[in-house]
Amino acid sequence: MKTYLLLFLSVFTLAACSSDDDSNDSTDDMIPEKASYRGEFESKAHPTSGIADINEEHTLLNLTNFKSDDGPSLELYLATDEDATKYISLGSLKGLDGNYEYATPEDIDFSEYDHVIVWCVPFGVNFGQAVLEMN
Repeated sequence: MKTYLLLFLSVFTLAACSSDDDSNDSTDDMIPEKASYRGEFESKAHPTSGIADINEEHTLLNLTNFKSDDGPSLELYLATDEDATKYISLGSLKGLDGNYEYATPEDIDFSEYDHVIVWCVPFGVNFGQAVLEMN
């Protein structure tokens, strides 16, 4: 009985603190036309997968076939390293399963900010990351 109660409370807590918008911003077959930087997500603290692309104009970050676990207050960061020592937040994670598009600030040096990180803000945890490489 204790196990069921603990499981229920855990699920309830995660659901209460999670992002509430899991809708896709675009279709499942979204593939960037041309990308200047690209990286494949790798799991860190939680299972995370997909592709991150920066378009040629350096104005959009596209996540393709993206998947991640849910968690409290997840944001997408452009960072200089996997610990997000220096980072730029692109805002709340738009969803956990699909294709998503984020506007990038002007004049980002993607050779310096080369990590795309799913970051859990309250716990300071890297759920997963993609390291961008020039195409």
